[in-house]
Amino acid sequence: MIFRKSALAVYALLILIPLLVVVLTSVKTLQQTFANPLGIPEGGLQFSNYVNIFQEQTMAGYFMNSAVVTLFSVSLTLLFASMVAYGITRLNNWIGNLLFLLFTIGMMVPAQVSMVPLYSLMLDLNLTNSLVGLILVNISSTLPIAVFILTGFMKTLPKELFEASTMDGAGNWKVFTTIVIPLSLPSLSATAIFLFVMHWNDLLYPLLFITDNAYKTLPLALLEFQGQYATNYPMLFTGVIIASAPMVVAYVFLQRFFVAGITAGAVKG
Repeated sequence: MIFRKSALAVYALLILIPLLVVVLTSVKTLQQTFANPLGIPEGGLQFSNYVNIFQEQTMAGYFMNSAVVTLFSVSLTLLFASMVAYGITRLNNWIGNLLFLLFTIGMMVPAQVSMVPLYSLMLDLNLTNSLVGLILVNISSTLPIAVFILTGFMKTLPKELFEASTMDGAGNWKVFTTIVIPLSLPSLSATAIFLFVMHWNDLLYPLLFITDNAYKTLPLALLEFQGQYATNYPMLFTGVIIASAPMVVAYVFLQRFFVAGITAGAVKG
């Protein structure tokens, strides 16, 4: 028991100390950061970094781009993945198993492998430097994992529900919208948080497809604070905190659904 508590305390310190350094650095000037990197800033906290990052760095536009891309990517991925998962569950034959296998194989392909052909395709479609193109790429890249998670949950739903609804005259679409979706809300919420973190923090695809400042997302914009010979750590860490805030808020409000979602399907009902 003592060993477990000690291990948890060490683990908590490993997380809290870097977090504290990031927060303290975000309220320092660049001179204070280099003079005393780990200490409390002299002369009081400098919240001007949070004001300057929106006024001078057009961070509000980058924030909005990330919000638009993440919102549409998560929503459309959940829509398509839930429909595919329902189809695989209802088929329950070799065709459904083959579809599930294809999506599972899609999880095994690293994003870096498809960078060159994907960029060539997006260039031919004139979708580079476009939020629409970024959304489409995000959907295609995370659809397999979403289908994998939702299919695993929907397979635990009692088949008697589907049979009873069919006998009452309900079609597949009505069964999907009135029975499957409400029962799958915990799993959908957990998947939504997972997708939100992936899309909000994504740097690879914006770095690959976006060069115009007007379409940069927040993770890509944070690279502007890093130079070849110097890095503006106060502004960089301020941006990191701003970028992390939506994820913290989302987890706080959806924590109950997240815990229920990751445990759903553990025991077949």
